[in-house]
Amino acid sequence: MWSKRVQPAERRMYCMRVARILQAYLDGETGEATARRVTAHLEDCRPCGLEAETYRRIKDALARGSEPDADAVERLRGIAEGLLHGGGDEEEGYVQKGLDPLP
Repeated sequence: MWSKRVQPAERRMYCMRVARILQAYLDGETGEATARRVTAHLEDCRPCGLEAETYRRIKDALARGSEPDADAVERLRGIAEGLLHGGGDEEEGYVQKGLDPLP
């Protein structure tokens, strides 16, 4: 999705847009066109894809009435810490905490 012409700042801006609607997307509450764009972004942007997968795992566990996966909960903490400390790259936060991406 990202061509060489897309600057990192533009990509971050799109990440911020996706972050604002990610929960609605995961709940199936976005329109078809928006869902396609978000899906494409999540496939191309590893940090956003990891964040979405983390939310999915926690949401699925809660829907089953079971305890969320400890790795997913720890990744969620890493995402939150990254946001608290300047809104940096979530993947960078995983590396700083010694966490591997979700399998």
